[in-house]
Amino acid sequence: MKVIKTVAEMQSWSKKIKNQGKTICLVPTMGYLHRGHLSLIEMGKKLLYDKVVVSIFVNPAQFGENEDLDSYPSDLEKDFKLAEKLTTDAIFLPLKEEIYNKNFQTYVELASLPDHLCGLSRPVHFKGVATIVTKLFNIVCPDAAIFGQKDYQQLQVIRQMTKDMNFNIKILGAPIVREEDGLAMSSRNTYLTPEQRESALCLSESIEKAKTIIGQGETDAGIILKKINAHIKSFAEAKIDYTALCDPDTLDNVKEIKKKTLLALAVQIGKTRLIDNAVIDPEQ
Repeated sequence: MKVIKTVAEMQSWSKKIKNQGKTICLVPTMGYLHRGHLSLIEMGKKLLYDKVVVSIFVNPAQFGENEDLDSYPSDLEKDFKLAEKLTTDAIFLPLKEEIYNKNFQTYVELASLPDHLCGLSRPVHFKGVATIVTKLFNIVCPDAAIFGQKDYQQLQVIRQMTKDMNFNIKILGAPIVREEDGLAMSSRNTYLTPEQRESALCLSESIEKAKTIIGQGETDAGIILKKINAHIKSFAEAKIDYTALCDPDTLDNVKEIKKKTLLALAVQIGKTRLIDNAVIDPEQ
């Protein structure tokens, strides 16, 4: 497994691979790899891309004020071992200065998709995401890139950006990987105390509760969200950022559940903000 730390070396490596007629699959991460990340690498391998590249970069542009940029967890030694065990071909590990030079002033920003869900409480987040992913696409030159569906809005933003900017790159979404008790895997789960870890189950439990309510024939989004909100508020230290039932493509809120609908949740457990989601089909 090759570890690459500069933009020039990464571009040179990718050019060499492409000149050999081989394909590249990119798995962008911020490191502190867990089973969710590993499932993305495994997906790239199963889809028979010739080379899988994992980028590790904690992107300062997607963190707002008073967020956890300075405390974001990191364990590069563990990351390397996990990636190498899955026969990852290369790790792209650039310094901040390699990505954002001293006079950096160009950003990529979408007009409407960020104006929903996480974008309402994290106004700079998706501009930072779209910018770093654009840069990674230009540096690594992948044929495909894989993102987890836990960050559903991020996935939609990247799909739209890829389409709008005419990137000839296939965007793949990988299913959410969960702990045995249902909690969606996240690097931020390590922030939780044992008591908060129990409260964090309110997210996955709310999804199952919504599925049950919809399965019983309820279609009024307001009634469903009211019941979900009450369930979340029954847990210690749980503070709702948002709960939403919306169109899976546009992320616009819906009033009635008539077709496949995205249930998206963001909940603050103590000082830790967690997200989860599911696309629910009322016909199933």
